[in-house]
Amino acid sequence: FDDLVRGDVVFPATSTTDFVLVRAGGKPLYTFVNPVDDALMGITHVLRGEDLLSSTPRQIALYTALIDIGVATHIPRFGHLPFVMGEGNKKLSKRDPEANLFVHRERGFIKEGLLNYLALLGWSIGPDRDVFTPDELVAAFDISTVNPNPARFDQKKAEAINGDHIRLLSPGDFLDRCVPYLHEAGLTSAELTASERSLLGAVLPHVQPRVGLLGEVPGMIAFFFTSDDDLTISEDAAATLKESAAAVLDSAMSALTKLDAWNLESLEKVLREALVDDLGISPRLAFGPVRVAISGRRVSPPLFESLEILGKASSLVRLEKLRASL
Repeated sequence: FDDLVRGDVVFPATSTTDFVLVRAGGKPLYTFVNPVDDALMGITHVLRGEDLLSSTPRQIALYTALIDIGVATHIPRFGHLPFVMGEGNKKLSKRDPEANLFVHRERGFIKEGLLNYLALLGWSIGPDRDVFTPDELVAAFDISTVNPNPARFDQKKAEAINGDHIRLLSPGDFLDRCVPYLHEAGLTSAELTASERSLLGAVLPHVQPRVGLLGEVPGMIAFFFTSDDDLTISEDAAATLKESAAAVLDSAMSALTKLDAWNLESLEKVLREALVDDLGISPRLAFGPVRVAISGRRVSPPLFESLEILGKASSLVRLEKLRASL
């Protein structure tokens, strides 16, 4: 038969022996039920895993018999898709988390990103192009261009492509899709209040370019929803603090205390002057302690934007709190 994925597939006549259709008790087996069911539904194309390739000759024989007795009108076209491999190049099992749609959804995959990545497991829309919309997939997909060789589920690449799709969302759509994850984390109401929506509207545009999964958002912005007294410093963030951290925090507090216009431009100007120019410290070391004090995290939304949104009073309290702990 002509396989839609593999081309001409030939089985020796002697490779298929008589096979059981019905158990002794009268129950029909899958081998019999499957073609009867497809015939009654008028199925034209059967796309399935390559593990079922060996059963195809038997089913074609049954379709031929069903045509003879008037139950079927045709033999469907078959296409046998390649296996998807997991860690260690083992066939992905339904028990593996990579094969569980609900696990991907809980972690924060969006439908456009996951569909895009799954389509790439054995197929390509074109050279040097990995990201495409569902409509572009529908327009371009051709079963004959599916690669018959096994594909491997690469978790990092899946997350990277999901991140690309997250960045394609409008700010409002991104905000709405984040709400279930924020509510689950206890940061917001299920139905956002006006103040919550306003805060998220200011914060999330700075987060959207930095995440690969919606599930990463709550941890990244939790410090905006945490009181100054309750903010804690994560271990990995504390580990980044160098000997210069105390001097950096002292200079930052001194410069920010005197600042009247608490806006993005002023914040960046005074902190660069106080920490980079005056202290002679590289930007990475200069701004790191301030980031840790403000967010409690090693990685956060952009620092100057975070300071502006958090406000002068809270920012100074948090800087003082970290300084006192050193």
